[in-house]
Amino acid sequence: MTSYTSDYPSTDFDADFKKFFEEFYATSDTPDAHDKYADSFTEDATLIMASKKAKGRSEILALRKGLWEKVSGRLHKPLKVFPYGANADEVMLFGTVDYELKDGRKANVDWSAHAHLVKQEGKVKMDFYQVYLDSAAQNPSK
Repeated sequence: MTSYTSDYPSTDFDADFKKFFEEFYATSDTPDAHDKYADSFTEDATLIMASKKAKGRSEILALRKGLWEKVSGRLHKPLKVFPYGANADEVMLFGTVDYELKDGRKANVDWSAHAHLVKQEGKVKMDFYQVYLDSAAQNPSK
């Protein structure tokens, strides 16, 4: 089984937030978990994925589906999470992702992200998530 645990600095950080990220990246790597992925966000959340921007659940769901159009598999490795101080609800993240494309090509891409977390009705969600990707690595040569 794949581990989605990350390293954290020595600062207090909500255990629910840590668990959220582990589940979020597992969901991100599950091809048919579109609704579960969209449920990781508040109804009015903003998601920016490289040059693509989505606002609200319906746009996030459409963006998510588009992310799987040419990809047959992906594996996120969230390596480090940096909370913005003790008990923060805002973080920067760093990791890698392995892609297998439907045409058989493979790629490994470094990424970083900025996330803002909230708790709604006892559940952790993001109301803002921006991912920065190495765009040159997204287009591997044959």
